[in-house]
Amino acid sequence: MMEPVYLDHNATTPLRPEALQAMREVLEEVFGNPSSVHWAGSRARSAVEAARAQVARLLGAEPETVVFTSSATEANNTVLRSTALRSPRHGDHIVTCVTEHPSVRELCQDLRREGLRVTELGVDSDGILDPERLAACLDARTLLVTVMWANNETGVVQPIPEIARVAAAHGVPFHTDAVQALGKVELSLREHPIEFASFSAHKLGGPKGVGALYVREGSRFSALLRGGPQERRRRAGTENVPGIVGFGAACEAAGRDLCERSERLGRLRDRLWNGIAAAIPEVRVNGSTTARLPHTLNAAFLGADGETLVEALDLAGIAVASGAACASGSTETSHVLLGMGIPPEVGLGSIRFSLGTDTRDAHITRVLEVLPEIVERVRGEKAQ
Repeated sequence: MMEPVYLDHNATTPLRPEALQAMREVLEEVFGNPSSVHWAGSRARSAVEAARAQVARLLGAEPETVVFTSSATEANNTVLRSTALRSPRHGDHIVTCVTEHPSVRELCQDLRREGLRVTELGVDSDGILDPERLAACLDARTLLVTVMWANNETGVVQPIPEIARVAAAHGVPFHTDAVQALGKVELSLREHPIEFASFSAHKLGGPKGVGALYVREGSRFSALLRGGPQERRRRAGTENVPGIVGFGAACEAAGRDLCERSERLGRLRDRLWNGIAAAIPEVRVNGSTTARLPHTLNAAFLGADGETLVEALDLAGIAVASGAACASGSTETSHVLLGMGIPPEVGLGSIRFSLGTDTRDAHITRVLEVLPEIVERVRGEKAQ
């Protein structure tokens, strides 16, 4: 049987060995509650603080700005709900982008129904937001700008430093969902006027069930979860010590090999695309080919059904993701691709390949061996 090939790292990643080892040690030896004052609590508290410093180093920020959460979804909700609490006295306007993750997009829709004004800015055909377009829509009642750093579907990287500077020039706090950027690109948060940023451990080799929210010192902020003194009263609830420690270890490992890994995965991704383009007609890249993560390729196979391609590749032992979303029993083109102006029929024929630390040349070779025949067969079935 052929070795399985996993090319869906934007969905989740295998646990890094460093994270597994760190978590095992905590699970076996560090059982205390970090809020307890005795020796057991002190050991747990020290483990959490050491992990906080590891995460902060990868963010390019100070440890005290890192708030541990259960996920990036919780972090995103915390920022948006905290912002909504300032309305209507301080403003009533939130600006976001059409290609945001559902944990931002759906909550913005809720806030609109609750009476806030929400401006959802479009992007160009490469998936990039023009900072000048943002500047034109800001006003004295704008409470927050929230724009994703790197898109989970296309890998497109937004010009976040420039966007943050535009928001700051208008006196508007800026938040970014930086889940896919962490461990893939240099962040250096302390160098940019970014008030809030959200992260998730399982996207870079850490465990599921733990995330982080960056809160710049002095930023207006209200906790979403209340009822305890944890995280400097910024997020109540007993800390997930093993998960936090695994997150920290994954960040430390990702920081060590970031440059080498980015170069290696970029070469593998380009080899994958060049092989696809040479062997398969009627195929295109969705999104920018320059401003994107080095490990992500979103490709449209015209005349094919993306979901069927994913299923056929799965039967061949290859895991990828489609450019569609299932809703109410029907298949719809993703809002990200639609927001880029990609026709629905093209979006429905799109699949995402996302590489990771365990991706090797042999995996790319395997995909290129089976994909041309699969695409030809799926196109033929659809044409019948």
